[in-house]
Amino acid sequence: MNTLQYRILMLLGILALLLSVVNALMFSSNRQAQNELSGRAQYIQQSLQLEPLYQSLVKSLADLAAREGDTQLGELLATQGISFTAAPPATPAR
Repeated sequence: MNTLQYRILMLLGILALLLSVVNALMFSSNRQAQNELSGRAQYIQQSLQLEPLYQSLVKSLADLAAREGDTQLGELLATQGISFTAAPPATPAR
């Protein structure tokens, strides 16, 4: 083996080593991203399970604010992007 062949093989070996290190780093980075994505998906799934409870709570608060004329509670709901209108009182049927 002459020196040219030796140098070419050394360069290829170093290149292969560098590529394997880059591959390991990218694998680690990808694994971290997958774990973060999995955590976010789990959070969303758990939030969806609580949605009916939240809707019921917001409806009850809006009903209370409308019934009692509680402006502070109405403003609190408005700051969260929740708007409601007070329904006129129901008149008894004759």
